[in-house]
Amino acid sequence: MAPLSQKSNRTFALTIDVEDYFQVCAFSNVVNRSDWGRYPYRAGATTRRLLDLLDAHKARATFFVLGWIAARDPALVREIVARGHELASHGCNHEKVGALSPRAFAEDVRASKARLEDIGGVPVFGYRAPSFSISDATPFAYETLRAAGYAYSSSAHPIAHDHYGDPNGLRSIHHPIPRDPFIEAPVATVSLFGRRMSAAGGGWFRATPSAAARWLLERAANQLSGPAIFYLHPWEIDPTQPRIGNAPLKSRMRHYLNLKTTETKFQKLLAAFEWRALAPLLGLADQNAPINKPMKVAS
Repeated sequence: MAPLSQKSNRTFALTIDVEDYFQVCAFSNVVNRSDWGRYPYRAGATTRRLLDLLDAHKARATFFVLGWIAARDPALVREIVARGHELASHGCNHEKVGALSPRAFAEDVRASKARLEDIGGVPVFGYRAPSFSISDATPFAYETLRAAGYAYSSSAHPIAHDHYGDPNGLRSIHHPIPRDPFIEAPVATVSLFGRRMSAAGGGWFRATPSAAARWLLERAANQLSGPAIFYLHPWEIDPTQPRIGNAPLKSRMRHYLNLKTTETKFQKLLAAFEWRALAPLLGLADQNAPINKPMKVAS
C-alpha cells in the first residue's frame, strides 16, 4: 500500500444523510413508519455534533435531510444553513424509490424540496434516494427529479450489494437524461485488480482500518472524473443509541459495527483532505445565488 499524501490534489465532497437510527431501511421490516414518533429522537444532537466537527476542521458538506426530520426539528435545518453547509433532500419518509409508484415518488420529492426550502430559506438543488435506490428499475426517477426542480442527484452507488447498487453502472458524474444538464453524481468507488469496491462511507468505512479507508478514498479521487463523494449518517457516531433488538441478525451486525470508533476515524478523515459541499463542485451555484451552467460531464 502506497503512503498517503497529506493533502490530495483532487476534490472531495462530504455528504451527510440526516436520518435517525430507527429510520434505516435495514430495520424497515420491524420498525413501522407510523411508530417513528415513539422512538427517542437523537438525530438532532448527533447532527449538531457533526456540525461541530466540521467547524473544527473548516470543512463544508452537503446535508441530505429527511423531510420527517425537517418537520420534527426545523431549527436543525436552519442551523445547517446558518453554519455554511448545503441543504439537500433525502425524501420525506425514507422509502426506496422502487417501493413508490411514479406518482407517489413525484409527490415525495416535491414535498420534501418544498419543506426544506420553506424552513431553510434557500433553494434545494440536490437529492439522494434512500439506500441509493435509483436504478434501471426506476426509469422515471431522473425525469421526475428534473421536473420537480432539482439540478442533481447523488443516488448511485455503483457496486455489487444485496440492498443497492449496479456493479456495471457509471462511476463518475454523468448526465442520465439525454440532452439535459441534470447530473447524477455517484458516491466514490475504486477499481482494484479488476474488482470494483466502495470508497464512499457506510459499513465499509466502519469496517476498514483508518489508513486503508483514507488510501481507498484518495485512490478513488485519482480515478474518477469529478469529486470523490463520501457519506456518513449521524447515527454512525452514536454508539449509545437504543438497540432494535427484534431486527434480523445480519441487519444488526451491519448497523452496530464499530459505532464506538467511527467518530475518531471520521475526524482523521476530516484532517486528511479538504472537504467541500457537492453542488459547487458540480459547477452549480452556492445556495444564495442562481444556478450556474453545470460542469461538463459524461452523457
